[in-house]
Amino acid sequence: MSPPIDFPRLWSHVLAQFPLQGGSIHGEAHWRRVEHNGLHLATRTGADVVVVRLFALFHDSRRQNEFTDPAHGLRGAEFAASLRGILFDIADDRFALLHAACAGHTDGLHHEDPTIGTCWDADRLDLGRVGAKPQPKFMSTDFGRDLATHGPG
Repeated sequence: MSPPIDFPRLWSHVLAQFPLQGGSIHGEAHWRRVEHNGLHLATRTGADVVVVRLFALFHDSRRQNEFTDPAHGLRGAEFAASLRGILFDIADDRFALLHAACAGHTDGLHHEDPTIGTCWDADRLDLGRVGAKPQPKFMSTDFGRDLATHGPG
């Protein structure tokens, strides 16, 4: 069993190395909303909440610009791999979910795995920050589709 993750320490480390400092639309405020969305979704999807929290932190952590950056998810996954065993540790099967969720979050339309699907839905539910409304057809989970259709109400 891995020791508990010191999330405040991990967040501080990742934020200090974020290439787009300041008010990035892909930065800390977005990551916090993705974490909030993911934890809310996980109450009904059965997702692994540790993986969801790690995804929120790493999925956009290696973005190099605010616009088109197709490899940023994979870079975020590899950044997580570089810190695994140093600032956090999780079992191989859980890390495989995190890596897949980060690497594929801009490419995949849907995912059958409840944890990966929850991660992707959590990110997509924050599209309002860029002026887009989340679309139910792009959600992987039933709860994500419901939230995209009816809002958090």
